Amino acid sequence: MASSLSSSSTTSMTERRGIPAAQFVEDVETYLTQSGLDVNSALSFLQERLQQYKLVEMKLLAQQRDLQAKIPDIEKCLDVVATLQAKKGGGEPFIADFEVSEGIYSRARIEEAESVCLWLGANVMLEYSCEEATSLLQKNLDNAKASLEVLIVDLQFLRDQVTITQVTTARVYNWDVHQRRMQQAATSAKDS
Repeated sequence: MASSLSSSSTTSMTERRGIPAAQFVEDVETYLTQSGLDVNSALSFLQERLQQYKLVEMKLLAQQRDLQAKIPDIEKCLDVVATLQAKKGGGEPFIADFEVSEGIYSRARIEEAESVCLWLGANVMLEYSCEEATSLLQKNLDNAKASLEVLIVDLQFLRDQVTITQVTTARVYNWDVHQRRMQQAATSAKDS
């Protein structure tokens, strides 16, 4: 019975994409003896782990914000390339307003567009045919959406680990308070 209790008192440690899984503690006393920690050391460890989780959460949230801003930009580029392809061969020029800089727009008259220039980042812009641009943008859009889905799952996993760690911290603290009260009661009864 004791071996089954100690084996079920903790869950196995795993991780998801470098995020360590939190250990849920059912039996605090067994957890402390198995880990070789006293209550203060265990609480310090759990608080440190919570801080690590918060740091990772901030990083993941920043990545999520970047992806959520990037996806509409890619979709807008895809729409522009699709519009250029639709107007191809029409014989009449196409008038477009485009953003030069933040809040600064210019008007362009586009005749037959055989290619487009795409900003790749790091001060690099390349010219692609409309078909190549559509293919590249669609691939980038698919990758960004897939990355966003993975990030959302990672954030949920991380939030679960934060919750487990907070619950474990409360359980260790409450166990310590209970042990101290029992010691005080035993001391009071012994003195009486």
